[in-house]
Amino acid sequence: MARRRELWTESEPGANPFALPRGLIGHLAGWIMARANRAQNTEVAGFLGIGDEEDVLEVGHGPGVLIELLARHRGVTVTGVDPSSEMVRMALRRNAEAARAGRVRVRRAGAQATGCEDASMDLVVSVNTVAMWPSLDDCLAEFHRVLRPGGRSVITWHRRPARFALTVEELSTVEEAVRKRFGAAERHELPSSVVFGATK
Repeated sequence: MARRRELWTESEPGANPFALPRGLIGHLAGWIMARANRAQNTEVAGFLGIGDEEDVLEVGHGPGVLIELLARHRGVTVTGVDPSSEMVRMALRRNAEAARAGRVRVRRAGAQATGCEDASMDLVVSVNTVAMWPSLDDCLAEFHRVLRPGGRSVITWHRRPARFALTVEELSTVEEAVRKRFGAAERHELPSSVVFGATK
């Protein structure tokens, strides 16, 4: 029987160090996420098919592994936002050279209010954070706002291990919310991730 939990209740993450890493325990959680999720981030980076000269926003970047992978593409600028000050520091350390070169910008902000200008991004991506958002629709509205016409929204969540996976009903809720905001939604299953994609 699937476990019962309440998602998208307008409340902020509680004390879970993986939802909102803080202090020394948060730093340890970030180190664990960087190691445990590297293969998944690599998988997502390959799925995205980043082109040259794209402006990318990663929402909930954690320790900055995906930022590192995306910033390797020629001409790509990556902005990362995360509500955790500890994750912002870790991502900046991981991407220090790219940040000095102006290819990476990282700051503290959340999915509902990224601080990005209207129609300023070609791609908005979020890996393993959708279940921690206070509101699905508010966050998707923010993604839609910051995307240029033709820009893509890509949201992923764990498929494995099973204890992290969303239920069938929860996955359907995400897909329907994306469709409602963007007019259409695509769903893909990668080895490690369920992916919800949409185009503005």
